[in-house]
Amino acid sequence: MRFLTLLFCAAALLAGPEDAQRRRPEVERAIAKMTPTIVRIEVISEDGADGRMLRQHSVGSGAIIDAAGHVVTNYHVAGRGATFLCRLADREELPATLVGADAMTDVAVIKLDLSRRRSQTPLPIAEFADSDRVRVGDTVLSMGCPAGLTQSVTLGIIANDAMVMTRFVGGMSLDGESVGELVRWFGHDAVIFGGNSGGPLVDTEGRIAGINEIGVGSLGGAIPANTAKAVAAELIKQGRIVRGWTGVEVQPLLRSLSVKDVRGVLVRGALEGSPAAAAGFRQGDIITAVNGQEVSADCDELMPAFHRLVAGLRPGLDVPFMVRRGDQVLTLTVKPLTREANEARELELTAWGLTARNLTRMSALYTKRPNTQGVMVDSLRPGGPAAEAKPALMEGDILLTVAGRSIADAAALRQVSRELLQDKTEPEPVLVGFARGSSQMLSVVRVGPEVDPAIAPRAPKPWAGVSTQVLTAEIAKALNVKGKAGVRVTQVLPNSNAEKAGLKVGDLLVKLDGKVIPARRPEDAEVFAALLRDYPVGTDVALDVLRDGQPLLVTLHLAELPAPPSELPTVKDVRFGFSARQLGYDDKVQRKVATETQGVIVTKVERSGWADLSGLRAGDIVFTINGIPVTDNLTLRAALAQLATTKPRHVVFQVRRSISGAYLEFEPDWAAFESTK
Repeated sequence: MRFLTLLFCAAALLAGPEDAQRRRPEVERAIAKMTPTIVRIEVISEDGADGRMLRQHSVGSGAIIDAAGHVVTNYHVAGRGATFLCRLADREELPATLVGADAMTDVAVIKLDLSRRRSQTPLPIAEFADSDRVRVGDTVLSMGCPAGLTQSVTLGIIANDAMVMTRFVGGMSLDGESVGELVRWFGHDAVIFGGNSGGPLVDTEGRIAGINEIGVGSLGGAIPANTAKAVAAELIKQGRIVRGWTGVEVQPLLRSLSVKDVRGVLVRGALEGSPAAAAGFRQGDIITAVNGQEVSADCDELMPAFHRLVAGLRPGLDVPFMVRRGDQVLTLTVKPLTREANEARELELTAWGLTARNLTRMSALYTKRPNTQGVMVDSLRPGGPAAEAKPALMEGDILLTVAGRSIADAAALRQVSRELLQDKTEPEPVLVGFARGSSQMLSVVRVGPEVDPAIAPRAPKPWAGVSTQVLTAEIAKALNVKGKAGVRVTQVLPNSNAEKAGLKVGDLLVKLDGKVIPARRPEDAEVFAALLRDYPVGTDVALDVLRDGQPLLVTLHLAELPAPPSELPTVKDVRFGFSARQLGYDDKVQRKVATETQGVIVTKVERSGWADLSGLRAGDIVFTINGIPVTDNLTLRAALAQLATTKPRHVVFQVRRSISGAYLEFEPDWAAFESTK
């Protein structure tokens, strides 16, 4: 509360000391009432890009609106969320699930998992104000958790009670939906910081006057409480918003019509195949009444009221539209359909290396398709099967047939893919028919599991277990062994036969089995290794050594050269988005870990995969996964297979990074994994 008071004081100073003193009691009461209901929402969301569903971590705000634990926030905060973790005002953290989300109003509702709650006290609940009573000049507070911090508040006034996105400013779109179509925002100067999205705009009675959403210029924008309350209630009741769709496209009246005292809304056109087209609407018609209610709009600010009226029409019922057409007054009867989303949600098909969308009524119109049959390519993974097809598929292509079978939607495509790839261990070439614009094309796509590159069998190579440098003439002279040739030991590798034979850093190796080692110049760096390669693995060789000027003879048993990291096989896990392999000898030496250490080293982490979001990084050494020891590739595969079977809520990696260890935890979306096959 002290931090909130400090912020209030800073804002109050800007307003002037007398004004601040006058408003301070009511502002403090509002803060005290609303603060317990504020929730910080940590979200892992999913978006399709580069042929994959990429995950990202973000933070927003919300407010608890009922005793069941429902929290109202923005669609752009929670609408694409896969997992949620909410921090309450008392610092307790609870997971949550998405109840429903409406892109057109940018409102979403999540529900706290109260079974995890420690406290037995009733949840604090925020109250909605009647936003129709909000006026320009009213004092308001923006509350939330900016940048993922604890709560904060900023103070301001309502600057605009009918703010819309005009054609000069541009529109706002979420998943293909025009957000400003139904909403007139409250514009205010109570600063909205990043992370405040979804938090409440609060009146001086401590009630939700709006849901903070956007910034336009120097003003913040909030969705009016009455809109947010109604949408939230319907989402809680049925998980979605049902709206009517007529297909009539409208705009404000032209000024040349307004000056003639004409009232109504101007028709731009009727979409092909829509109820409006069937009813006989024409471009230039002026709608004057809908279902007996007069309508008129001569500016952008008045359009949301018309759109809300039409969206509220019940699908399937005849609705009369009064229309002025030239000198005629007509009644056109429209039977609205249920409004679909303009754009279907994308999904990932890993076997194809792409993300795809079903066609909707609107996307079929935009792509000039006769119906919604087919699957639209949304994005491609570079180097993936679809991107490497002959010819390559492209974003916007519409897949129509696979192996001669018609593809109605993404579910059908997934089913056909499973049947074609059943029991296959290598990619399967598949003939694909698709539409690209007005062209009907064919391609062959090698669909299926990725095959790890084959590792060529290694011929065993002898290994001394030391690193060396050439004993140049200059170094020999400085060491008082002028005229000697050979190599100097710079490193004795741990647990090697060289270490067991007693070789030390600084030893000069001058003869191999009685023959001089002819290394005198820097370019002779590979001479000693080349001499050793002439011996089979397992041979004992004699080394003439000079140590501190004294000669000695050392017998060295040549072991097999450990496989370098580049030749070690890798395990790739598509679910979590990382690759790893067994620790090699070189890994242990370079990281200075004990040679008996067992584990796997992460070689790659896919951007925005679950492993990436958990904090796993290339170079991490993984020792356990959910307590299961991971010592090599086989145990890594077994641990990952067990996770896929048991589907635990939490997955914990025990890792070593640099000089310290860590535990990395995340909550995978197992349902999403299953849907990408």
